[in-house]
Amino acid sequence: LLLLCYTEEAAVIVSGLKNTDVFVGESATFTCELSHPGVKNVQWWLDGSPLHNNFVTEISEQDGMIHTLTLNDVACHDSGTVTFRAGSLISSAKLLVKGILLLE
Repeated sequence: LLLLCYTEEAAVIVSGLKNTDVFVGESATFTCELSHPGVKNVQWWLDGSPLHNNFVTEISEQDGMIHTLTLNDVACHDSGTVTFRAGSLISSAKLLVKGILLLE
């Protein structure tokens, strides 16, 4: 018999990531809302590679519950699967970066 004791109610994902289509050079924003703050080990991934805050990748958190990732100046090779992970919670969505066809 295995008993699991939680000192606090386990958080759940209230609103997960949504698939996003943008054009080359635009910004893509993904948001995931948790039911309450305090979830440890929050991490964002793009196609299996961990993302970190820098001038292209903006990672923010509001009230410990609303987690936002903004990818600036995206290129075609940025297309892929964006994944948000907070503890054992996972949400994923597709990012499609569309090229601009110039007709002469």
